[in-house]
Amino acid sequence: MQAPPVKDGPRINDEIRVPRVLLIDQNGEKQGVMPTSAALEAAEEAGLDLVEIVPNADPPVCKILDYGKFKFQEQKKKNEARKRQKVVEIKEIKLRP
Repeated sequence: MQAPPVKDGPRINDEIRVPRVLLIDQNGEKQGVMPTSAALEAAEEAGLDLVEIVPNADPPVCKILDYGKFKFQEQKKKNEARKRQKVVEIKEIKLRP
C-alpha cells in the first residue's frame, strides 16, 4: 500500500482531521472553539475556505479565507524576503613568493 503524497502548506477544508478548532472568521473576529464540521459549514456559507493557520496549537487555529489569495500573499512575502536577503561575499587576496 502506498503512503499518501506529502503536501506542503497548510491543510484546508476536509483535510483538517481534528475534532475541534478555534475559529477566526473572514473579518478577523475570534468565534471561539467549535467542532470542525460547524467551522466547515460556516466557511461554505461564506463561500470561502477553512484554512488551518496554526496546526500545533491546542486546539488548532483555523481561519475562514480565500485560499488562492492566501497562497498568493505567502508567495509575495517569500519573494520580498529573498529580495532583502544579504549575500555575503568573501574577498580573497593571493600572495606568492
